[in-house]
Amino acid sequence: MARQSQTAVENGEKITALYCRLSRDDELTGDSNSIRNQKAILEKYAIDNGFGNREFFVDDGYSGTNFDRPDWQRLIAKAESGQVGTVIVKDMSRLGRNYLRVGYYTEMFFPEAGIRFIAVNNGVDSENQQDSDFTPFLNIINEWYAKDCSKKIKAVFKAKGESGRHMTNRVPYGYKRDPQDKEHWILDEIAAPLVSGMFRKCMQGLGPSLIAKELTEQKVLNPILHGKVRDGKMSRQEAEAMPNAFEWNAACVADILKRPDYLGHTVNFKTCKKTFLSKRGTWRDRSEWLYFKNTQEPIIDQETFDTVQRIREGRRRKTVMGIPDMLSGILYCQDCGSKMGAVRQGKRRRELDHYVCGLYRRQKKGCDGRSHTIRINKIENILLNSIRSVTTFAREHEDEFVALIAQKSRKAVDKTLRDAKKELEHADSRMKKLDTLIQRLYEDNVDGKISDERFAKMTATYEEEQKILAVRSEELKAVIAKESETTANVSGFLSIVQKYTDIPELTAEIVREFIKKVYISHPEEIDGKRTQKIVIVWNCIGEFHSQTLDAENEQA
Repeated sequence: MARQSQTAVENGEKITALYCRLSRDDELTGDSNSIRNQKAILEKYAIDNGFGNREFFVDDGYSGTNFDRPDWQRLIAKAESGQVGTVIVKDMSRLGRNYLRVGYYTEMFFPEAGIRFIAVNNGVDSENQQDSDFTPFLNIINEWYAKDCSKKIKAVFKAKGESGRHMTNRVPYGYKRDPQDKEHWILDEIAAPLVSGMFRKCMQGLGPSLIAKELTEQKVLNPILHGKVRDGKMSRQEAEAMPNAFEWNAACVADILKRPDYLGHTVNFKTCKKTFLSKRGTWRDRSEWLYFKNTQEPIIDQETFDTVQRIREGRRRKTVMGIPDMLSGILYCQDCGSKMGAVRQGKRRRELDHYVCGLYRRQKKGCDGRSHTIRINKIENILLNSIRSVTTFAREHEDEFVALIAQKSRKAVDKTLRDAKKELEHADSRMKKLDTLIQRLYEDNVDGKISDERFAKMTATYEEEQKILAVRSEELKAVIAKESETTANVSGFLSIVQKYTDIPELTAEIVREFIKKVYISHPEEIDGKRTQKIVIVWNCIGEFHSQTLDAENEQA
C-alpha cells in the first residue's frame, strides 16, 4: 500500500492517512481498541466514503500522552511536505490524551496545512464545523482518563516500592534474575567481578573515562548487549558482531560507581515524574530514597562504596602534564579550608613539585597572603609513615587502640553535647522570657501606658526573635539526638587494616582506604627549623594522635 500511495502522490493524489494507536493500558480493555479492529473500522469508513490513496500509520504500544511516536512523526513529516490530504482516526483518544497537543493539531496544524481531520466514532469532521464544536471537551475527557490511569498505576507502584520489591524492570549490570524467583536478583557470574573491578580501579586512581577505555580495549560487551545475551534474547556471536559491541563510555561507568544496589540493598523511589505527561523522571533528594537492606548478595562492601563516593565527589583529574594526582581532593588548607592544588615544575624538577592553598593560588592576597606550600614528596612520605604507624599500632595493640578511639570519640561527643545542651537551655529560657515580655506589653497597652503603634512594633520584634530561637531550638535538638548515637566505627577501620599486612609504597587506593582529609598549616620557624603542622582525619575514626603517630612536627 505504501508503494501505491507514493505512486498516487506522484500523480497528484494526496494520501489519506489512517492512523491507529494502542497503548499497553488500552490492551487491558479488550479487543475493541486492538490495532486489527482499528484498521478494519478505518479501512471500511475510507472505502465507504470514497477516500482513495489510503496509507496506514500504526503506533503499537505507545501512550497517548507521548507524541514522539515513530509513525505519528512519519505522518507529520509527510503532512509538512504537503503529501497528506486527510487524517482519519477511530476516535479522538487514538490521536492522543494530551488535550493541549491534540488541540494544537486539530485546531491549528491540520487547518493551516489544508488537511481534513475525521474521528469516526466521535462524529468529528473538520469540514463540518458543527460536528467539531464538542471536540475540545472530548480532548479534556481523554486527558482526564490518562491522568486517572496514571494515578492508579502510581498507587500500585507505590505499594510495590514500599513492600521492598524492586521497582525497576532493568536488572543492574552485575546481577541477573533468579530463575526460581523473578523478583529476586542473584549475582551474574560474568558481570559481577567486572563491577567490583570498576570500584577497585576507581580506588586505584582511575576515573570513569579511563575505566571505560580499559573495558573497551579488553573487548568487554557493553551492558545493553550483555543483558540481551544473559536473558537469551541474542547469542554471544550475534552480540559481538553488532556495531560498537565493546564500546563503553564514562557516563555508564559513573552510573555503576554510584549505585547503592551493589551493597546488596533495594533502593526505591530514586526518581519521580513531575506530572503524568512528563517523559523523563527527575532525581529525588537522597533523603527521600527508601532502602531495604540485604535483599540480594552484595558485590562490594560498605567501606569500598563510601570510599569511591568520596573519590567521585572530589573528581580527581590528571594534571596538565598527564600525571595522576593521588592526593587530589583530600588536602585542605588549615586556615581557610580551601582545597590544596598541585603545582608541577617539569619532569626534570619533580623534587620541586608542591601543593599550594587554592585560595592563595587564585588570589595572591587570599588566605592572608600565605601559600601553605608543602612539597609533594614530603607530604607523601608523611602520609605513608603515618599510615604504617597507625596500622601497626592498631594491629599490635588492638585493645588499646579501640580504647583510645572510644575515649577520643566520647570526649568529642561529650563536648558537642555539652555545648548544644547549654545553648538549647539558653534558647528555651529566652523564649519563656519573651512570652513574659509580650504579656507585659499587652497589659501596658490595655492600661494605656504604651500606644498601639509602639505595642505592635515591639511585639513584632519579640515574635521575630522567638521564631529564630524556635528554629535554632529544633536544630539543637537534632544535633543532640544525632550526637547521642554517634560512635566511631573502629571495627570498620580495623577491617581496612586487616587488608594490608604490608604497605611498601603509597598508592591512590591506600590513601583513599585510610584517609578522609588532611589539613596543612602554614610553615613556621620553630627553634630555627621550618616546621609544619599536619592534621590527618582518618576514615571511620576521625583524628587520631598517639606516641606512635605524630605528624605535627614533621619537617617540610
